[in-house]
Amino acid sequence: MQDAPRLYLDLLLSTSAEGDAITLDPGQMRYLATVLRLANGDPVHVFNEGAGEWEARLDIQRKDRGSAVLVKQARTPEPSVGPVLVFAPLKRDATDLVLRMGTEMGVTRFCPVITDRTNTHRINAERFRAIAIEAAEQCERLDIPQIDPLRSLGEVLSAWPEERRLFAALERQDSPHVEEVPQDHALLIGPEGGFSEIERRLLTEHKSIIPFSLGKRILRADTAVVAGLAQLAFRASRSI
Repeated sequence: MQDAPRLYLDLLLSTSAEGDAITLDPGQMRYLATVLRLANGDPVHVFNEGAGEWEARLDIQRKDRGSAVLVKQARTPEPSVGPVLVFAPLKRDATDLVLRMGTEMGVTRFCPVITDRTNTHRINAERFRAIAIEAAEQCERLDIPQIDPLRSLGEVLSAWPEERRLFAALERQDSPHVEEVPQDHALLIGPEGGFSEIERRLLTEHKSIIPFSLGKRILRADTAVVAGLAQLAFRASRSI
């Protein structure tokens, strides 16, 4: 039997109880009824970071209107601990991939920054959130990453807490071997084409920055995100 679809619901509360009917928005209903062709009474799972995850049954009034009737709690809320990803937005498809893969790999906060070689100077925060929600539904996490407003790299670094390490993937630079990595680490990935020389000097002089090598090859920015997150997650798991 196919697994029940998972839906992130803002309306699901920590005080929700068995038998409560949680209203689904029209887009969710059309997806369930038209795309997945679910029927009245079929199982669904609903979740968010504050209420955990609940098994529910679908109550369809029409194809764009219905609710999820809570049956029993499947998972209680969990503390959200994970990395922050500071990254330069890329072309649309590549940025979508960064958001999707970052969410799947546990990123709790996306911090988009403008660098000297950033491809775009605008973001669609609503679209970013929609991609993160879809990825969270697929990968079975309970929370949705925070999406920060787009700021310049200089602004982000000037406000960065000195005590929190920020691992910066700097290509063509000797970097110290990294062993101890906290669970709430942070990773900085630059744009396609890398950081400018001015930015590299800014990074090497910043007290919180730790240069971090991703190997001898020059990686695409979206590939570098996955490689960096995976390496840091592995080291963080060894530091527990």
